Amino acid sequence: MARPDISFEFFPPKNIEATFRLWDTVQVLAPLAPRFVSVTYGAGGTTRDLTREVVATLNKHSGLRTAAHLTCVEATREETLKIAQDFAAAGVRDIVALRGDPPKGADGFTPHPDGFASSVDLIEALSDAGDFNIRVGAYPDVHPEARDMAADVEYLKRKFDAGASEALTQFFFEAETFFRFRDACEKAGIDKPIVPGILPIENWKGARRFAQGCGATIPAWVADAFEKAERDGREDLLATAICTELCSDLIDGGVDSLHFYTLNRPELTRDVCFALGVTPEVRLEKVA
Repeated sequence: MARPDISFEFFPPKNIEATFRLWDTVQVLAPLAPRFVSVTYGAGGTTRDLTREVVATLNKHSGLRTAAHLTCVEATREETLKIAQDFAAAGVRDIVALRGDPPKGADGFTPHPDGFASSVDLIEALSDAGDFNIRVGAYPDVHPEARDMAADVEYLKRKFDAGASEALTQFFFEAETFFRFRDACEKAGIDKPIVPGILPIENWKGARRFAQGCGATIPAWVADAFEKAERDGREDLLATAICTELCSDLIDGGVDSLHFYTLNRPELTRDVCFALGVTPEVRLEKVA
């Protein structure tokens, strides 16, 4: 099995304890030589300032290529582009451009009166602004707001046409889900890279909640396996086995890059990477 390229997603910390956990996560995973790491926004743009701070710090001190999430939520066009300019000034040219989730309690996404109406509008503006490498989201399972897979594929094509270079998918539970989506994208004329998003399941209840929120289909066999594993205290062993098998199936099917949603808990991601033959290559220097 060929060694895949890997990348990791982190989220910005909200307190001192979480800050230490984030840096510990970076220390554990950086030696695996990821292609890049990304830092998320919270729902509704709630961690916008923290994202900027974490991205700038990682980019400066970790030696890792760092990508910043940027969304359209609760901000004007001017404010959003100013954030992008701040990233560029800090040496960060990689952006994950997303519409973003609506604030908690909102019925759905409502554009700011002076803001971007969609991720496509944001991508076009970033592309026009200049030297950004733009990644976008994609949905192997149908997005909760999409009519069907064809609509998801059509919208992804619009994102690429607007200036995106690569897509990172939402997580899924079976390799065939990704392959069906990849085939549909190829049939639609999409020839840019589509990288599978992988969620190592640290907590089954949390993963199930995430899946329900983003429309990811939970196979009955996965739910049954975790319910039994929880009773027997074997959740971590099961999670490692399921995630490793999923990644192996993807690689056997021609996938050469994987993007891991770490949730700032690195151990399971690291163990899966080791099982895939991704072993430490570099050592991260400590911040002075």
